[in-house]
Parts: sequence; C-alpha cells; structure tokens
Amino acid sequence: MGSPLRSRDLSPRMRERYGLDRRNPWPVVLGVAFAVTFTAALAFVAYNVLSPGLQPKLLAWNVVGADRVDVTFEVRRSASADVYCVIRAQDETRADLGYAVVPLPRGTTYVQETYSLHTLAPAFVVELLACSAGGPPQRVPPPQFPPGVVPPEQPWSPNS
Repeated sequence: MGSPLRSRDLSPRMRERYGLDRRNPWPVVLGVAFAVTFTAALAFVAYNVLSPGLQPKLLAWNVVGADRVDVTFEVRRSASADVYCVIRAQDETRADLGYAVVPLPRGTTYVQETYSLHTLAPAFVVELLACSAGGPPQRVPPPQFPPGVVPPEQPWSPNS
C-alpha cells in the first residue's frame, strides 16, 4: 500500500529533506563517460604521435681507412616491415664523400647493423639521415657530391 501523500503535495523544503526530489542521473553519467572517452582518445593519439613505429639511431662510426668508414646504427621497427636507411659521410666542407641506401629485410623488431661505407677520402662526419618502411625515405637530401665527382660504389669491398 502506497503513501496517502503525494510528493507534489509537500512543500519544496519537505521534498528536499526526505529526498523526494531526485535529479536525473543521466546527464552526469553521460558527462563522465564523454570525459573518459575523450581522455582515452587523446592519450591514444599522443602515444602514436610521440612514439613512432620506426626508431632509427646512429650508434657509432669508425674511419677504417682513406676509402672506408664503418657505420653502426640500430633500428627498432615492426618485424613485418622492410626498412631502408640512408647514411652519408662528409668532409670538413660538408661535401659528400659517401652515400648509401641500406636495406634491412623484415624479420625482427630490433636490428643493429654495421655497414662499410665506401668513401672518396677519410670522413669528417657521418650521418644517419632517415629510415622508412616499405621503400627508401623520400624526404632526405640527395647526394651532394662536388660537380664532376663520381660517387663510389656501395658497399665497400676490398676490391673496390
């Protein structure tokens, strides 16, 4: 059996005191759900922007001779991606001495490669310009050899 009094017959103070005026909880629930979803989407985008799937890093380089420099670099990547990296060696005037596109076949998520770069003279600086999956990087500077200079064949070999 129900109450003989209806909540609308009571004063606003009595309805509030006994909890008869309840707010609709749906706006609060929807607001919290929207805030959680927005924060999760923002975190997902930030993670993907700040941690790219391909992470190359130049570790070391060693001038072995007047015509060779050994370049050691690492690449963290997806195991299913063929990766191509561009490396170059330059002299004191920033003219290229050696330039190569190094293919790294798929297979593991971490690759540490030592590449023997054939150079025209002893290298002053070596750079890992970029790496990309699926094909050679598109946004790297082209070889900058002085006019009339023929780039050396890559990779270095004792017969070259």
